[in-house]
Amino acid sequence: MNEKELRSSSGYALFGLGLLLMFGGVGLVAAGSALGGGLVFGIGFIILIGLTVINPNEAVVTTFFGDYMGTMKQSGLRWVNPLFGRKKISLRARNLNGQKLKVNDKLGNPIEIAAVVVWRVGDTAKASFEVDDYVKYVEIQSEAAVRHLAGVYAYDTMEDEDLQIQEVTLRDGSGKINEMLEAELTERLSRAGIDVLESRISHLAYAPEIAGAMLQRQQASAVVAARRQIVNGAVGMVDMALAMLSEKGIVQLDEERKAAMVSNLLVVLCGEKAATPILNAGTLYP
Repeated sequence: MNEKELRSSSGYALFGLGLLLMFGGVGLVAAGSALGGGLVFGIGFIILIGLTVINPNEAVVTTFFGDYMGTMKQSGLRWVNPLFGRKKISLRARNLNGQKLKVNDKLGNPIEIAAVVVWRVGDTAKASFEVDDYVKYVEIQSEAAVRHLAGVYAYDTMEDEDLQIQEVTLRDGSGKINEMLEAELTERLSRAGIDVLESRISHLAYAPEIAGAMLQRQQASAVVAARRQIVNGAVGMVDMALAMLSEKGIVQLDEERKAAMVSNLLVVLCGEKAATPILNAGTLYP
């Protein structure tokens, strides 16, 4: 079932006509014409029943003995068949601040995750007749989409940092993850005529029972990465020093002296504290 537009008449003139007929009917009854007055009053009352106030960004879904007749979206005072059933639906954007969910990621680690979804009703017919309660439907399907997304991807990668191609993770691939969440929500909520305007992860953390252990792992990974960078830089500086000494002929070193020099330079460059050198005031060779 798809939405179709229902044209309605402006209700301002009919509002005045209905009031006039009702007051006229009361006057006729007072004048002694009960039947004529009652009929005129009833016509005016029926006209007023057909009036509906539609606010901006609001729609009215109409039915006639179970048949969908159309949706009115023109704002203002409108008039339709008084026998039509009417249901108002807001077309304004709404926020769904999802609650924190405790789920397992792809690697089986328990995590806490929550999402914020901005949505609005795009098809009033589907929202009214395809699901029982479209607001509850959005809440349940949003939670299901977040749970599914958390189970498909890992919170963080466990692979070697040197790998150039790494899998998208919940923590590092925030932009990509939000796009995937929005795409899945759009697919899930299209049945209810809901348009997803924006969706993003609002909370992401390890569950309390493993948060401490994961923090230690992250700290260890940071230390290892820093040490690796220091060693790479130190090796490059030692290689450059030996090459320059050899190229300029400043000093000739045998393999044993080169090994000693490399060892000393690496200790100086890789050490956490400043080295205290021992100066040799004699000759190079004993």
